[in-house]
Amino acid sequence: VQLVESGGGLVQPGGSLRLSCAASGFTFSTYVMTWYRQPPGKERELVAEIGSAAGSTNYADSVKGRFTISRDNAKNTVYLQMNSLKPEDTAVYYCSARASIRRYWGQGTQVTVSS
Repeated sequence: VQLVESGGGLVQPGGSLRLSCAASGFTFSTYVMTWYRQPPGKERELVAEIGSAAGSTNYADSVKGRFTISRDNAKNTVYLQMNSLKPEDTAVYYCSARASIRRYWGQGTQVTVSS
């Protein structure tokens, strides 16, 4: 099982980034996919979640209206489009897959929002 995040980096406030998470080794289409983040010195928190059929999404209040989660089951990939980025969005962003009692994690990708 592998979850590989990409797309992180340094961006100025107000800018955009698109994170990708490529999955392999499990039946991606049957898993709920979630993006989490862990800011420096803080606990990991849920950012956005998307159901297995992509019919339902859930967002943290702090990112509603700015971030969009989506998935492509044909490509076994989940995305996080991040717009209007703020310095407080700086964190390591993790992709996670969940189904029943199974949960898998990626290694994380750093997002830094700074001028």
